[in-house]
Amino acid sequence: MDSSDEDERIPFSQRTEWSDVTPVPQDDGPNSVVAIAYKDDFRETMDYFRAVYLSDERSPRTLRLTSEAIEMNPGNYTVWHFRRLVLEALNSDLHEEVDFVAHIAENNTKNYQIWHHRRWVAEKLGTEAMSKELEFTTKILVGDAKNYHAWSHRQWVLQALGGWEDELNYCQLLLEQDVFNNSAWNQRYFVITRSPLLGGLQAMRDSEVGYTADAIIANPKNESPWRYLRGLYKGDNKLLINDSRVSSLCLEVLKTNPNCVFALSLLLDLLCYGFEPSTDFRSIIESSRNLDSDVQLATAVCCVLENVDSMRSNYWAWRKSNLPSKAC
Repeated sequence: MDSSDEDERIPFSQRTEWSDVTPVPQDDGPNSVVAIAYKDDFRETMDYFRAVYLSDERSPRTLRLTSEAIEMNPGNYTVWHFRRLVLEALNSDLHEEVDFVAHIAENNTKNYQIWHHRRWVAEKLGTEAMSKELEFTTKILVGDAKNYHAWSHRQWVLQALGGWEDELNYCQLLLEQDVFNNSAWNQRYFVITRSPLLGGLQAMRDSEVGYTADAIIANPKNESPWRYLRGLYKGDNKLLINDSRVSSLCLEVLKTNPNCVFALSLLLDLLCYGFEPSTDFRSIIESSRNLDSDVQLATAVCCVLENVDSMRSNYWAWRKSNLPSKAC
């Protein structure tokens, strides 16, 4: 509520329609340690809200009251809860409620109560709400591309209401705008593994590996596509080491970026899973750190990682001390 609204606001005590209601003050107990200095209009609004809440009055005026209370404090879950009860009791037009939530969300995009209420409304409206909900999350993500609440709501909409048809293209667009957007990479994985239209991970793996490899070559220090690549082989280490594109990708990156932590880390895992490397790998690792030629390659990779990834040097030292015998 802006300053002009506050200036024009008529106190509940001066509104004829509320003359029959006795406000209920907040009870902080007999010995309040630190009393909160509420503004007068907020205190009065909540006093009247407590009155109708205790009497369980579900009427048009209580719906309007909850609107004012939410404007003042969008995080009050009790007010949102009571508003839902009133909306149901009045059989209100939930399309209008969608607009109300959108208005409140303009300056409160990370307020859990708003997203919870929005989902409740969308559930009531059913599939007809799908397009508007996707548009709503798109608008939020334009201003905050990593808004967890928006992504969570969008995934719920897709699974509950539909809208899968254009979602992969949406992810593609976001990654074209910012290939470092890890939330967009996460959504892309969600789509290829959950969409009923794409055939699942197995059907999408081949094309996705190619797409991801291109992204890695373009930006080897971008962690997101490396994580995405691993996810494409989730639970199938044998397939990971047998797909020559994976080891070739590591080799290509290490030729020009011998200290690339993500390539070294993936190479280490490949070795631990039983991958048999070509001499090209050993040449790169040995030349980058002047390591002894008789050192096990997996051990050498750990030594390099201890140096180039100093923040996790203890972890790589632990990995080195726990290498499986099959690691070359």
